[in-house]
Amino acid sequence: MPLIDSDGMFELAEGFPEQVEQAFRDCASVTGLPRREDIESVVVIGMGGSGIAGDVLHAVAVPLLPVPVTVVKGYECPHFVDETTLVFAVSASGGTEETIEAASDAALAGAKMVVVTSGGELSHLAEAWQAPLIRVPDVVWPRAALGAMAVPMVGVLWRMGFLPGVDLWLERAVEQLKWRRDKFVSAGAASEPAELARRIGSSVPVIHGGGPVGAVAAQRWKAQVNENAKRMAFWSSMPELCHNEICGWADSSKEIGALMSVVMLRHDSEHPQLARRFEITADLVRRWAASVVEVRAQGEGDLAQLFDLTYFGDYVSLWLAADAGIDPGPVEVLTWLKQQLAGR
Repeated sequence: MPLIDSDGMFELAEGFPEQVEQAFRDCASVTGLPRREDIESVVVIGMGGSGIAGDVLHAVAVPLLPVPVTVVKGYECPHFVDETTLVFAVSASGGTEETIEAASDAALAGAKMVVVTSGGELSHLAEAWQAPLIRVPDVVWPRAALGAMAVPMVGVLWRMGFLPGVDLWLERAVEQLKWRRDKFVSAGAASEPAELARRIGSSVPVIHGGGPVGAVAAQRWKAQVNENAKRMAFWSSMPELCHNEICGWADSSKEIGALMSVVMLRHDSEHPQLARRFEITADLVRRWAASVVEVRAQGEGDLAQLFDLTYFGDYVSLWLAADAGIDPGPVEVLTWLKQQLAGR
């Protein structure tokens, strides 16, 4: 079956390591950042492919930051936001209505604003707020700009003195991504992601991740399967799924379970007890699931391993689309939804 890829999503995935590299370089020219001692909390406002960038920041930075990080995916700005809050308003297009509304309220509350966007209304608001503006490449779909959206926030916190060592994190992450990319591209349809896509086949992927890093990776896998392969997928995280979802893998659900493939995302910074939970859960769901597969992160450090897992999932979603003869780029239902909202 010939590959259908009108928007060059495979090519965009191939350039992801360089996207991460360039995004960090671009942080060096940002001016007007607030002083570290003036910040008592950090908020990231964003949706969809931009919102996941906030989850990346939260997963890798919270264990090290002396201030809390809140990720907002909606119209409402948290009530605690004030002049001691650093707010990142993140939108690849610059026109995301939820982000614009919540960020505008944050600016009115006196927050220190930093805008990450390619343009649109949000870039004009940044000028009005006199806020630092980090311009990202104008990509066709936000989901192809994870590095461009996430890395600037990590870089800003590094430059403010909140995250020493981030330059080394990014160096290691880029090395790992380039290594993965070279393997994926050279192997083509025989690569690990392509083989996993064939194993999943027509089943519904259920993605399990452990701890903050695994949970964000699982969420990204699910969203990429939704948007690139145009099909249902679900995600959940350890240890929470052991308190609810695991009950659904029972005799009463065996017919549904047979339609699902469980993909378990593993990484080095999991709590020691999570390894045992993954083992027990795999033994249980294997009775009913179409397949149970483990993908283990490689690379040095949480950021490298998180990007490694998300990158693997990006390619799995693209090969799921390719195998089904689906164009991974256009998402017509999202365009339709925005039209419906504009006409309300």
